[in-house]
Amino acid sequence: MEKILIIEDETNIARMIQLELDREGYACDCVYDGEAGLAAALGQDYDLIVLDVMLPKLDGFTLLEKLRRESQVAVIMLTARGELDDRVRGLDLGADDYLAKPFSMRELAARVRAALRHRRVPGKETALAVGELRADRLAVRAFFRDEELALTRKEYELLIYFMEHPGVVCSREQILREVWGYDYMGDTNLIDVYIRYLRSKIDDRFGVHYIRTVRGLGYAFGTADE
Repeated sequence: MEKILIIEDETNIARMIQLELDREGYACDCVYDGEAGLAAALGQDYDLIVLDVMLPKLDGFTLLEKLRRESQVAVIMLTARGELDDRVRGLDLGADDYLAKPFSMRELAARVRAALRHRRVPGKETALAVGELRADRLAVRAFFRDEELALTRKEYELLIYFMEHPGVVCSREQILREVWGYDYMGDTNLIDVYIRYLRSKIDDRFGVHYIRTVRGLGYAFGTADE
């Protein structure tokens, strides 16, 4: 049975989340402040953490930053703030997904299933190479020539997805579904933000052209001669 830690200071919300995830077949623990949440996250073996941003003693962003120094457990962030900058900040710090309040429990359960499924990647190649780009799945590292790329987790996962599909035109909706792990209803600007991040760290930095915009369709990935 997969174990989930819920870090949420509003006890009614924490209890509703716990009841929903219990019905889904998960074993859930609840804590109600950031310091206790960090201690629980580092002290026990959880498969996923549901993390509120606005917490007493230690906010969710700071908690996640500290957690990522020692653990790569799946994290879904909850917040009353739905602005793109807040979502990007959470994802940059290593969150797997981001859900703005108010949300439906069915949607949260779907996001949890997707995040856990996305973390299970059996039978895939551990090493990938496209042109002069290399990635090591086991080490969670990527390189251009011999220089390691300073990527956030989501930037790395987006790069891996592109490297798995060289030359294929991928729509924004398809990228959201495959990289973020769920069917997203609404604005897909988040993908454009992450494409800019990757371009700045690969194409712009090294004077190459791996990421190509296909107008009206999405993005394609590959070396200039592909």
